[in-house]
Amino acid sequence: MYSKILVPIDLSDVGHGKKILGIAEKLLDPDGSIIVLNVVEDIPGYVAAELPDAVVRDLSSNAHKALEEATYGSSANVTLEVRRGSPASAIVAAAEQLEVGLIIIASHSPGLADYFLGSTASRVVRHAKCPVLVDR
Repeated sequence: MYSKILVPIDLSDVGHGKKILGIAEKLLDPDGSIIVLNVVEDIPGYVAAELPDAVVRDLSSNAHKALEEATYGSSANVTLEVRRGSPASAIVAAAEQLEVGLIIIASHSPGLADYFLGSTASRVVRHAKCPVLVDR
Protein backbone atom coordinates (compact mmCIF):
# COMPACT_ATOMS: atom_id res chain seq x y z
CA MET A 1 0.00 0.00 0.00
CA TYR A 2 1.18 3.51 -0.84
CA SER A 3 0.56 6.78 0.93
CA LYS A 4 1.00 9.00 -2.14
CA ILE A 5 0.44 7.92 -5.75
CA LEU A 6 0.94 9.99 -8.91
CA VAL A 7 -1.48 9.25 -11.75
CA PRO A 8 -0.64 11.12 -14.96
CA ILE A 9 -3.64 11.21 -17.30
CA ASP A 10 -3.51 11.87 -21.02
CA LEU A 11 -6.72 13.75 -21.79
CA SER A 12 -6.84 12.20 -25.26
CA ASP A 13 -7.46 8.82 -23.55
CA VAL A 14 -9.57 9.62 -20.48
CA GLY A 15 -11.05 6.12 -20.37
CA HIS A 16 -7.64 4.57 -19.74
CA GLY A 17 -6.96 7.36 -17.23
CA LYS A 18 -10.06 6.39 -15.25
CA LYS A 19 -8.90 2.77 -15.31
CA ILE A 20 -5.51 3.59 -13.79
CA LEU A 21 -7.17 5.88 -11.25
CA GLY A 22 -9.18 2.84 -10.12
CA ILE A 23 -5.96 0.84 -9.78
CA ALA A 24 -4.46 3.65 -7.71
CA GLU A 25 -7.47 3.66 -5.39
CA LYS A 26 -6.94 -0.06 -4.73
CA LEU A 27 -3.24 0.40 -3.94
CA LEU A 28 -3.71 3.46 -1.72
CA ASP A 29 -3.35 3.50 2.06
CA PRO A 30 -6.61 4.43 3.84
CA ASP A 31 -5.16 7.84 4.72
CA GLY A 32 -3.23 8.23 1.46
CA SER A 33 -3.66 10.63 -1.41
CA ILE A 34 -3.64 10.46 -5.19
CA ILE A 35 -2.26 13.27 -7.31
CA VAL A 36 -3.81 13.28 -10.77
CA LEU A 37 -1.56 15.10 -13.20
CA ASN A 38 -1.95 16.34 -16.74
CA VAL A 39 0.92 17.87 -18.65
CA VAL A 40 0.05 20.50 -21.24
CA GLU A 41 2.75 20.46 -23.88
CA ASP A 42 4.20 23.81 -24.86
CA ILE A 43 3.04 25.06 -28.23
CA PRO A 44 5.88 26.06 -30.55
CA GLY A 45 6.09 29.82 -30.96
CA TYR A 46 5.41 29.75 -34.69
CA VAL A 47 2.14 27.88 -34.04
CA ALA A 48 1.13 29.93 -31.00
CA ALA A 49 1.54 33.13 -33.04
CA GLU A 50 -1.24 31.95 -35.36
CA LEU A 51 -3.66 30.96 -32.58
CA PRO A 52 -5.98 33.35 -30.76
CA ASP A 53 -4.49 34.46 -27.41
CA ALA A 54 -7.46 32.97 -25.54
CA VAL A 55 -6.71 29.48 -26.87
CA VAL A 56 -3.13 29.48 -25.64
CA ARG A 57 -4.03 31.15 -22.34
CA ASP A 58 -6.88 28.75 -21.55
CA LEU A 59 -5.02 25.46 -22.18
CA SER A 60 -4.19 24.87 -18.52
CA SER A 61 -7.62 25.84 -17.17
CA ASN A 62 -9.34 23.62 -19.75
CA ALA A 63 -7.06 20.73 -18.76
CA HIS A 64 -7.95 21.26 -15.08
CA LYS A 65 -11.68 21.18 -15.90
CA ALA A 66 -11.20 17.97 -17.89
CA LEU A 67 -9.35 16.39 -14.95
CA GLU A 68 -12.22 17.37 -12.65
CA GLU A 69 -14.63 15.54 -14.95
CA ALA A 70 -12.34 12.51 -15.23
CA THR A 71 -11.99 12.13 -11.46
CA TYR A 72 -15.62 12.87 -10.57
CA GLY A 73 -16.92 10.21 -8.22
CA SER A 74 -13.53 9.02 -7.00
CA SER A 75 -13.67 7.72 -3.44
CA ALA A 76 -10.05 8.64 -2.68
CA ASN A 77 -8.41 11.86 -1.53
CA VAL A 78 -7.57 13.25 -5.00
CA THR A 79 -5.57 16.37 -5.81
CA LEU A 80 -5.49 17.71 -9.36
CA GLU A 81 -2.43 19.27 -10.90
CA VAL A 82 -1.68 20.67 -14.35
CA ARG A 83 1.88 21.35 -15.45
CA ARG A 84 3.39 22.61 -18.68
CA GLY A 85 6.30 21.17 -20.62
CA SER A 86 7.49 17.84 -21.92
CA PRO A 87 5.22 15.09 -20.51
CA ALA A 88 7.88 12.60 -19.42
CA SER A 89 10.12 15.25 -17.85
CA ALA A 90 7.21 16.93 -16.09
CA ILE A 91 5.93 13.62 -14.70
CA VAL A 92 9.35 12.63 -13.34
CA ALA A 93 9.87 16.12 -11.87
CA ALA A 94 6.43 16.08 -10.24
CA ALA A 95 7.11 12.65 -8.72
CA GLU A 96 10.33 13.92 -7.16
CA GLN A 97 8.93 17.25 -5.96
CA LEU A 98 5.79 15.69 -4.50
CA GLU A 99 7.72 12.74 -3.03
CA VAL A 100 5.32 10.11 -4.30
CA GLY A 101 5.78 6.43 -3.55
CA LEU A 102 4.41 5.16 -6.87
CA ILE A 103 3.60 6.38 -10.37
CA ILE A 104 0.84 4.59 -12.26
CA ILE A 105 0.88 5.45 -15.95
CA ALA A 106 -1.09 4.23 -18.95
CA SER A 107 0.69 2.97 -22.03
CA HIS A 108 -0.40 2.17 -25.52
CA SER A 109 0.89 -0.44 -27.92
CA PRO A 110 4.12 0.97 -29.29
CA GLY A 111 4.34 2.15 -32.86
CA LEU A 112 7.41 2.41 -35.03
CA ALA A 113 8.25 5.91 -33.75
CA ASP A 114 8.22 4.64 -30.15
CA TYR A 115 10.97 2.13 -30.92
CA PHE A 116 13.25 4.95 -32.02
CA LEU A 117 12.17 7.76 -29.69
CA GLY A 118 10.58 5.96 -26.75
CA SER A 119 7.09 6.58 -25.43
CA THR A 120 6.27 8.79 -22.49
CA ALA A 121 5.71 5.73 -20.30
CA SER A 122 9.07 4.21 -21.18
CA ARG A 123 10.86 7.49 -20.49
CA VAL A 124 9.15 7.74 -17.10
CA VAL A 125 10.15 4.15 -16.28
CA ARG A 126 13.78 4.87 -17.21
CA HIS A 127 14.11 8.12 -15.25
CA ALA A 128 11.77 7.92 -12.25
CA LYS A 129 13.36 7.34 -8.85
CA CYS A 130 10.27 5.60 -7.47
CA PRO A 131 8.43 2.46 -8.63
CA VAL A 132 6.37 2.82 -11.81
CA LEU A 133 3.38 0.65 -12.68
CA VAL A 134 2.58 0.68 -16.41
CA ASP A 135 -0.91 -0.40 -17.47
CA ARG A 136 -1.74 -1.33 -21.05
